[in-house]
Amino acid sequence: MARAMLEYTKTVLQKVSFDTKLFCKELEKAITRLLPFELEELKVWLQRFIFDKPELRPSLLCLKT
Repeated sequence: MARAMLEYTKTVLQKVSFDTKLFCKELEKAITRLLPFELEELKVWLQRFIFDKPELRPSLLCLKT
């Protein structure tokens, strides 16, 4: 079940990546819902995902908190 939430989060983030504000909002929601080990996996995925999307890089600041 926990794995499903992480996969769902990734799917949502991919779909809203066209809008920086929406992306950050969804990321903040994910931070409150995911387990600590899932957050670590999300961080790795996020760094790969936004590598070629410089407009989404500020969203990494959400994960620092």
